[in-house]
Amino acid sequence: MSAVQRDGRRRRTPRLDISWRGNDAGHPRFGIVVPRYGESAVARNRLRRRLREIVRRRVLSSAGPVDIVVRPRPGAYHSTFGELAVDLESWLHSLSR
Repeated sequence: MSAVQRDGRRRRTPRLDISWRGNDAGHPRFGIVVPRYGESAVARNRLRRRLREIVRRRVLSSAGPVDIVVRPRPGAYHSTFGELAVDLESWLHSLSR
């Protein structure tokens, strides 16, 4: 994950920091880094599960061979599932342009 954050490209949305770079694995790989920001373990785990589900359903099937690291920003803790999905899907659409 550190190589992606160090050498990859990055996009910031109001709720997420998304870093990515191509890989030689031939398929997409995904990692999540959820900072505490003073939130409880329950809130961090809920956010982690939401992001994992969004990526599983909507991103991995249409992403090429790329390593993706998503780091939620403080506003992500109070965002809906739909708002997080919009951020990730808009990033995916900008990637395919």
